[in-house]
Amino acid sequence: MRLMAWIGRQVLAFFASLGSFALYGRSMARGIFRGRWEWHDFFDHMDRIGVGSLFMVTVTSAFSGMVMAVQTLDQFVRFGATQYVGGVIALTMIREMAPVLTGLVVTGRVGAAMAAEIGTMNVTEQLDALRAFGMDHVSFVGTPRLLASALMLPVLTIFSFAVSVGGAGLYVTTHGISGFVFRRSVSVMVHHIDLAGGLVKALAFGILIAVSSCTEGFRAENGARGVGFATTRAVIWSNMLILIFNYIISTIFFGNFFR
Repeated sequence: MRLMAWIGRQVLAFFASLGSFALYGRSMARGIFRGRWEWHDFFDHMDRIGVGSLFMVTVTSAFSGMVMAVQTLDQFVRFGATQYVGGVIALTMIREMAPVLTGLVVTGRVGAAMAAEIGTMNVTEQLDALRAFGMDHVSFVGTPRLLASALMLPVLTIFSFAVSVGGAGLYVTTHGISGFVFRRSVSVMVHHIDLAGGLVKALAFGILIAVSSCTEGFRAENGARGVGFATTRAVIWSNMLILIFNYIISTIFFGNFFR
């Protein structure tokens, strides 16, 4: 019975968190048109999310592409299918690795910072001051972060794709495969639906990161200890939601949904 009670509490907490994300996310989205928020906050968060993450995304993407080339090149050479190596790597990166890795990098770097910043504002009663002035604190604080994250994740994903395929091409061309063959394989095997699927994933991940991180910040309580817990929960939830929605969107775009 104790085990069942614990499972029941965990299930209820899970759905309660999803409900909070939905409610806060709706308020932040509604604030785009109805709320009062500052444009300079929006541009500041675009810089923090986009420009500030370029170095980490570059390193992660370049080495991920090269590792993918290391793992696949020998197998393609063994079966005499080197003309497909570029396309297979490109498809893997643009469909899965580039948006997922970019989302995880941004979660660790920016999502945690969002939760900690908003959580600190909450426990120090700065959000109460905004409410006292008659302002919608959710849209004022959360909407710029939501917009910036939703816009910059697709841009970072495109950059990640280019860097990862470039790293893979660099490794392949230094191991006996013609650069023309690599590029031709990419152009033949990558289609518009692949690009669309990767960008839709990036857009969804950006929204999920902002909504989950801001929500946990708004829900923070009990001082510095509560802010720490909120930051941890924000990272965990963002990572879980990215992986869950990665499966859902992959099924829609690359499964049998359109066939």
